[in-house]
Amino acid sequence: MKTLVWVEHDNNAVKDATLAAVTAAGKLGEVHLLVAGANCAAVAEEAAKIAGVGKVHLADNPAYEHALAENVAPLVADLMGHHDAFVCPATTTGKNIAPRVAALLDVMQISDILSVEGDKTFTRPIYAGNAIATVTSSDAKLVITVRGTAFEKAETTGGSGTVEAVSGPADAGLSSFVSSEIAKSERPELTSAKVIVSGGRALKDADTFQEYIIPLADKLGAGVGASRAAVDAGYVPNDYQVGQTGKIVAPEVYIAIGISGAIQHLAGMKDSKTIIAINKDEDAPIFQVADIGLVGDLFKIVPELTEKL
Repeated sequence: MKTLVWVEHDNNAVKDATLAAVTAAGKLGEVHLLVAGANCAAVAEEAAKIAGVGKVHLADNPAYEHALAENVAPLVADLMGHHDAFVCPATTTGKNIAPRVAALLDVMQISDILSVEGDKTFTRPIYAGNAIATVTSSDAKLVITVRGTAFEKAETTGGSGTVEAVSGPADAGLSSFVSSEIAKSERPELTSAKVIVSGGRALKDADTFQEYIIPLADKLGAGVGASRAAVDAGYVPNDYQVGQTGKIVAPEVYIAIGISGAIQHLAGMKDSKTIIAINKDEDAPIFQVADIGLVGDLFKIVPELTEKL
């Protein structure tokens, strides 16, 4: 089976999310990558070095610079004439491209897979991760998105893939890139951070969130996350949100402060290696998944913890 993997990148470097997708694709058979962008030959060369990669298809065209799904999906659909499966990381971009590819191929998409059980059999979470479904596809072509936290990241060196230029439909004329506002931070990105400190609605307001969460995160060199309730209340921007409708994370250590543990939040962080919860409600659902639980007033505990660090 030949599998085509969408390479997530910024026209300069391959993003980490791609590496887990490569590992998943490797369980299906021969791995080919697709690098679509503008002036992105360096990305293709980098991608060719990823362990397990046989070939890299390079589509270099201004129409693909911002990975607009309306432009990329027809390109992928064309390449699927020579591939049996299309695999995307389950990121915002991947979730945008994959359904369009599935529609063009007239097949069902298999979303957010956790494991590969056979050529066409996979497991995926349902009911916010409370149950795991085993699904088998009967389609001739597969379109799959991969949950990055469920697979090991492929090694970025050791591969010797060849780079092959490809072309396809360019600008579909259905959408155009206007602008982007990218938050810049020296903190590690949430999806790749080894330690994450998250705050919930109990922190009362944006200033309190900054006062209690940020110093602790600074001491630990951690990424900063938040529950949906904290985001909806305006404590922090949307890109801090961890959960079913936010980012799925699995760091070495996840510290949940003032987070009750609603099922939607747990779906985004329960795969963390060690979960530490601080909450004054001893019956909070977060304690059911926590490895270490501390019942008490976060406004006393967190400053003390920060000071001792």
